[in-house]
Amino acid sequence: MTTYLVTGASGHLGRLAVHALLERGVAASDVVATARDTDAISDLAALGVETRTADYTDPASLEQALKGVDRVLLVSSSAVGERVAQHTHVIEAAAKAGVELLAYTSITRADTSTLALADEHRATEEVLAASGLPVVLLRNSWYLENYTGQVATALEHGAVLGAAGEGRVSAASRADYAAAAAAALVADDQAGRVHELGGDVAFTLEEYAAALAAESGTEVVYRDLPAADYTAVLVGAGLPEPYAAILADSDLGLARGELHTDSGDLSRLTGRPTTSLTDAVRAALA
Repeated sequence: MTTYLVTGASGHLGRLAVHALLERGVAASDVVATARDTDAISDLAALGVETRTADYTDPASLEQALKGVDRVLLVSSSAVGERVAQHTHVIEAAAKAGVELLAYTSITRADTSTLALADEHRATEEVLAASGLPVVLLRNSWYLENYTGQVATALEHGAVLGAAGEGRVSAASRADYAAAAAAALVADDQAGRVHELGGDVAFTLEEYAAALAAESGTEVVYRDLPAADYTAVLVGAGLPEPYAAILADSDLGLARGELHTDSGDLSRLTGRPTTSLTDAVRAALA
C-alpha cells in the first residue's frame, strides 16, 4: 500500500490534485491532504481522505504530517518572497520521513528562466537536488484561469491589458496540471524526471481577446502597454505594487517566450488533450 500526501490542499491546485488521485483509482484511505486549517478541507475528509494539519512555516507540524507517507506532492507556496524557506521546511520533513518520491510544482524552465517569479522556484529546485530525495519536477506554465478569472473585467472595459507583446503562452487549466501531478505521483518511473508542462496549443493575448470576443459576442481587444504602465494599472486596480511589478515582469517574460513549451509533456502524462482556450473561455462565460 502506497500513501500519497498533497500539501496545500485547501488551495485550488492542491484540492484538484487530491481529486485527480482519486480519479486515478487511488483509494481515499491512501490519500492524505494537508492544510493549515483542516476545516478548510472538510470536503475532502467527507470523501474519506485523511486530513492533517501542516503549515509551511511550522517544521514541527510538517514532520508530524509526513509521518508514514510514501509519496508527496509539494504544491508551491503562494507566499512570494518566503517560498524558499517554506519549501525547505517541507523538503527537510520529507527527508526525515524517508519518502520514496517528492513531486514539486515549479515553473517553465526554472533553471534558465529570467522571470523574477522563477527565482524562488530555481532555488527550491536546488534545495531538492541537494536533499538526496527522489524528485520529479513539474514545471508548470501559466494557468488558463489567470486569464479567464478576469473575464468580467475584460468584458466591462472591452479590453484585455498586458505587456506581453506577441509572445505565446502555453497556458493550461489547473485541472490539467493537477491531473499531471497525480499521474507523476502514482507512476513508478518518475524519480529524476523533469516535465515542462503546458497547453497543447499556445496563444497570444491578442488571440485570447479575440476568443473572448467571439464567444461573448462583445467587442474585446488586446491593449499592449509598457511594463511600467501595466504595473500602474494593476496597482490602480488594488494590487500591491510589488506583486503588480511581478505580474508585469512575467508578461515581459511571456513576450520573450519564457512561458512557452512545446514539449507535449502535459498531455502525455495525463493521456488526454489539454483544455483548449475556447473551452476555457466558454466555461468562464457559462
